[in-house]
Amino acid sequence: MSARADTWPDAAAAAALFAIDPAGTGGVCVRAGAGPVRDRWIAILRGLLPPAVAIRKLPPAVSDGVLLGGLDLAATLRQGRPVVARGLLADIDGGVLLAAMAERLAASTVAQLGAVLDARAVVIERDGLSERIPSCFGVVALDEGIDDERAPASLCDRLAFAIDLTPVPFADTGDIGVTAGDIAAARLRLPSVTIGADAVEALCHVAASLGVVSLRAPLFAVRAARAAAALDASGVVARAHVEFAARLVLAPRATLLPAEDREQRDEAEPPPEDKPNDKQQARQDEAPLEDIVLEAAQAAIPPDLLKRLQEGALRAPRTASQGKQGLTRTGPRRGRPIGVRRGQLVAGARLNVLETLRAAAPWQRLRRQSDETQSGTEARLLIRKDDFRITRFKQRSATATIFVVDASGSSALQRLAEVKGAVELLLADCYVRRDEVALIAFRGKSAELILPPTRSLTRARRSLAALPGGGGTPLSAAILAARTLALAVRGKGHAPTVILMTDGRANVSRDGSPGRAAAEAEAHEAARQLRATGVPAVVIDTSARPQPQAERIAAEMSARYVALPYADAARLSRAVQMSQSPHSGLS
Repeated sequence: MSARADTWPDAAAAAALFAIDPAGTGGVCVRAGAGPVRDRWIAILRGLLPPAVAIRKLPPAVSDGVLLGGLDLAATLRQGRPVVARGLLADIDGGVLLAAMAERLAASTVAQLGAVLDARAVVIERDGLSERIPSCFGVVALDEGIDDERAPASLCDRLAFAIDLTPVPFADTGDIGVTAGDIAAARLRLPSVTIGADAVEALCHVAASLGVVSLRAPLFAVRAARAAAALDASGVVARAHVEFAARLVLAPRATLLPAEDREQRDEAEPPPEDKPNDKQQARQDEAPLEDIVLEAAQAAIPPDLLKRLQEGALRAPRTASQGKQGLTRTGPRRGRPIGVRRGQLVAGARLNVLETLRAAAPWQRLRRQSDETQSGTEARLLIRKDDFRITRFKQRSATATIFVVDASGSSALQRLAEVKGAVELLLADCYVRRDEVALIAFRGKSAELILPPTRSLTRARRSLAALPGGGGTPLSAAILAARTLALAVRGKGHAPTVILMTDGRANVSRDGSPGRAAAEAEAHEAARQLRATGVPAVVIDTSARPQPQAERIAAEMSARYVALPYADAARLSRAVQMSQSPHSGLS
């Protein structure tokens, strides 16, 4: 992908406008991997900011105490009264917060950061404290996401500028023609800069025409226009400043094209010549301000984005839960710490000493007075049963995917090859997620465990390649075999998922006797027994033309139904991933 000629100048301009008004513009979302281009942009920003403006880094994983602040335990115990410890967001007041790997920020961190940006204050309501600490700062969110990984939308909505340095070569990162002295003068001039009502109305009109639904966007555009006017040593926002703000703030947020307005203008006006004459120039000068600003914003939309918008092919951002399977268990013993709770010192509980001291510290003065009255002795630290804090852990159990493959004659040998191909796709996906896989094949009069649960992709492929075809369809025996294996897997602490690949045409009973009616009744009963276990399942219809039999089996076991003729690799993988979530649906 080649870079637009104005990509780097626009990125440098965003750095200059942000340096003039960091808190007012909210910040900049910079999409770029680690490298010299991004380092060059950050160096330019550092050079433009006044020396007194601090720049602090926000790590991807940060605790609430470090981020917001809380009780200063040592000072509280020393002074005998609650003492507040300022967090990162309070200390950065008047500065710039540099959020590395913004696409990996925890949802709780993004929510807390957004609340502080909105309130312009850090509100502490914890550890027996109730404090409100004013804090205004700007944010530089470094988005290093790959493919569909993006910085959180709720955070980007609170940042005025969004720039993409990915296609910019280092050779194009030249000087920007703005000095730190220019920025300092503009910062002093900014409070006196005014903007007319027509300019504000034009920016709102452009935002609506481009499908920008957030009310923050036009407000940020007004801030950017005022900063641009201050940089030009002007006390009033001019048309050029409004156009510049629209292209930097509103164009990257566009979600649709004002096609109707453009078609109406094309019909009303003849196509322009290579050199506009005086009449055409006069019409351009007399055009409404919102039309001129809208054209400037449209011109700033990248060509590839313009194409995706016209085709309606913008994809929804990837959620953090996609691709993750397995049961999430919380407990007091092992796993990843996820917080603390009030609890008792029972067997297996792990006491969090620091949080227990934090809970007890604010009440020491009152407890000492009461304790001295009753016992006449003075204790250094009084801890009550209600102060105990127990660490909670979260552990994601391993996942085992059980493939149940119909190798009977009703599947037809030419369809069995497609079934094996689909299993190959799912096996590769399971290997990426480090799932265990098992293979059950059913044909003739019984179902057989071809491959016990294993992480060896090679063994699974070999077992699949050697799978023969032909014979009857003992579907009930296969479902019960899958149920037995799933319960055994669950007994080991793993999370099983059953993938049944069949056409649903059962014709062999569990005792091996033929008969379609009895076999189908037994298959439905076995499906209900599997449903009772709560094991998630997916039924993939392997018929050349989907029939209702497999769909009825899926309904009996509350499984997701996918027709193989219309299922590609992505759809099959999504069906398996979403089988753990009972409230999600296939699109």
